[in-house]
Amino acid sequence: MGTKDTNRDREMQGEGNRTADREYREAATRHAQSGKSEDAAKQAKRALEGSEREELAKAERDGKTGKH
Repeated sequence: MGTKDTNRDREMQGEGNRTADREYREAATRHAQSGKSEDAAKQAKRALEGSEREELAKAERDGKTGKH
């Protein structure tokens, strides 16, 4: 992700994987700076206030109880 791959980066690092952490943080930063989060938040708010409200509430309940 914008950094040079090395054999060390590809090795299994297990818990505390520094490479995965760095890549996640870089991607999260790029996403936050892109302005897409605000658009997604507005869409979610419209969905929660609109006709999808009950469907989303059911999905949330199912998720909390482990139903799929």
